[in-house]
Amino acid sequence: MRHRERIEALIAAMTIEEKAGQLNLLADPFRWLPMAVNPLDGTGDPARVTTLIREGKVGSLFNGIGAKAGREIQRVAVEESRLKIPLLFAADVVHGLSTIFPVPLAEAAAFDVELAYRTARAAAVETAASAVHQTYAPMVDVARDQRWGRNVEGGGEDVLLNNLLATARVRGFQGDKGLDDRDAVLATAKHMAGYSAAIGGVDYNTTDMSEQTLRGVFLPPFKASVDAGSLSIMSAFNDVNGIPASGNRRLLTDILRGEWGFEGFVVSDYTSEQELIAHGFAEDGRDAARLAFQAGVDVSMVSGLYMEHLPGLVQSGEVSMARLDEAVRRVLTVKAALGLFDDPYRGTDERREKAVVGSREHIALSREAGRKSIVLLKNDGDLLPLKKSGQRIALIGPFADDVDNVWGPWTIWGAPERRVSLETGFRAAMADPALLTIARGSDVETPLAGGIEAAVAAAQGADIVVLAIGESARMSGEAQSRTEIVVPAPQQALAEAIAATGKPVVVLLRNGRALALSGAVRNAPALVVSWFLGEQMGHAVADVLFGDHGPTGRLPVSFPHRSGQQPYSYDRKTTGRPADPALETQEYVSRYRETPNTALYAFGYGLTYGQATYGEVEMASAELPWAGHLEVAITVTNTGARTAEELVQLYIHDRVASLTQPGRLLKDFKRVSLRPGESKRVAFTLHPSQLGFIGADERYRVEPGLFDVWLAPHAQGGSTATFRLVGPPSVSDGR
Repeated sequence: MRHRERIEALIAAMTIEEKAGQLNLLADPFRWLPMAVNPLDGTGDPARVTTLIREGKVGSLFNGIGAKAGREIQRVAVEESRLKIPLLFAADVVHGLSTIFPVPLAEAAAFDVELAYRTARAAAVETAASAVHQTYAPMVDVARDQRWGRNVEGGGEDVLLNNLLATARVRGFQGDKGLDDRDAVLATAKHMAGYSAAIGGVDYNTTDMSEQTLRGVFLPPFKASVDAGSLSIMSAFNDVNGIPASGNRRLLTDILRGEWGFEGFVVSDYTSEQELIAHGFAEDGRDAARLAFQAGVDVSMVSGLYMEHLPGLVQSGEVSMARLDEAVRRVLTVKAALGLFDDPYRGTDERREKAVVGSREHIALSREAGRKSIVLLKNDGDLLPLKKSGQRIALIGPFADDVDNVWGPWTIWGAPERRVSLETGFRAAMADPALLTIARGSDVETPLAGGIEAAVAAAQGADIVVLAIGESARMSGEAQSRTEIVVPAPQQALAEAIAATGKPVVVLLRNGRALALSGAVRNAPALVVSWFLGEQMGHAVADVLFGDHGPTGRLPVSFPHRSGQQPYSYDRKTTGRPADPALETQEYVSRYRETPNTALYAFGYGLTYGQATYGEVEMASAELPWAGHLEVAITVTNTGARTAEELVQLYIHDRVASLTQPGRLLKDFKRVSLRPGESKRVAFTLHPSQLGFIGADERYRVEPGLFDVWLAPHAQGGSTATFRLVGPPSVSDGR
């Protein structure tokens, strides 16, 4: 690397305090006021932080944006500090900077890897133009418990889908031209690891899992991120089998660096290294700094523990100078890769910032991503699409005219004036907007005086009701775990009252997780999952509900019958006493007394305005050679009256293995567009490498034997066949 000599010269010239300073990440008090008064860091005074930068005691700032102020802050670092090392600016750009795209879970429902790349690319362009070099995204935690609030930030419950989205989003943020390209930002895969497996779905809670589960479910998306080129990883808040992730050397050094060859830096989550004390893993701040640093956390976020304690730890010999130099070298190497030594003022061109932030192209992409993320669960009697003319529509519910909850959580710098409500979207789509009546009916979590009565009156005067209910943005995200993942009681009461009118009802769910649906919501003739779709939500929903575009989304999470089924994922094991989902009454099998051990709406489920019919599975052979491949195909026909865009999904099950295997695992998917009456053959190629699992020796292994294969519209249906993988096992099964 051409900057290697310069980096080594800088390290040689640094004092211990300046080295610790490069590993000190503080909240930006200059460009975002709320962080300036944060009581945790004690450095919210801009004058104080300016002094620290001038003294070389700050390496990075986060959650401040803006080209003009960014230039001035950077000027202090590169013109007034002793060694003139540029600052690294980072921010939580989770699903858009100014242009807000669907929340990541919603976008996962699109099952469109290229779309994920494009939205990340657009977010990166805006971020880079706003004097920000790094984003704390993507979140790649596989989430199986819908009570956990941060489901909304990830890619759902499936490992393959999470791997694909992690790769696409890292590539989208970082671009394909190198990190020093003006439109690139450094991606940060988070939170390593097991954070989403918190017991009970309680955020920050402990996790306890087998090595096979850790390596087979929770680590693969991080490996995919590293393979895609991510040079930053964020450690997690939780402990993993008794060792806090931010003090876990096996995770952050042995696996991340030793096994995967990661060359970037690890940053703690917000004070997560300090929280080793509360975990009962560290005695005090000094001990916490030592343990986190030795485990592999290179950069300390907000706590200031590294700045305070690393110099003394090195002087006492508890931390080696070589380890300190190693961490500094990693940070400086990434700064060099970002081009900051060549152009420390990158991203500080106000004209470019104005030109690309909130551009027409990005706004159009937000609308496209929104409509592709919508999932149609039910459409009895073809209630949808709605008629643009001649139909009186009552749009009822707390989200009917709401704009405060279209973005979803983790939105900091969106443009409020661009938020599009459902009402605005509907009126723009209708030939006569006067045929639309609005009634809120209730607030999100509290009744509204006279609300139900007004809503019932609106419904009685309409031909059809669209009931816009669900969760507020505040009910999803960090620290928003729920014991009952249901529609809040006031809204459920509203739904029951509207159903009693006898009017046809389309339920339009707004949600950041899978929900357990009941009563009038569950029984509505039409049911649509719209998530939080970003700033163009109203237009995106109208595009689909009025039929300008058909619904194409599929569920990236399983919708349970009841909250008590959590944690739940489609790839559960059969057990020694599998339940038959076709039978209502069974005893002494693996199921609940009150509900079947299935999903109400399965992973991968979603309808179109057409009607896809699946034929039989076609295989060129009933055997898959050890060093060969097997084509598996199916003919899909649209027997409906409208165009259908079908997502054909391939699942497998290893019937007999040295460790018990899931009943189904997604291995591939393909999208096919079908005109009414049209048939198409959809083919997949299976390779032996797709059929393995993490064995008892903690290594990936493939074993010969019988496999079931499904080509299906979702994880609980489809056509099936059986093949045999023939050949020698990769290793002895040990049985």
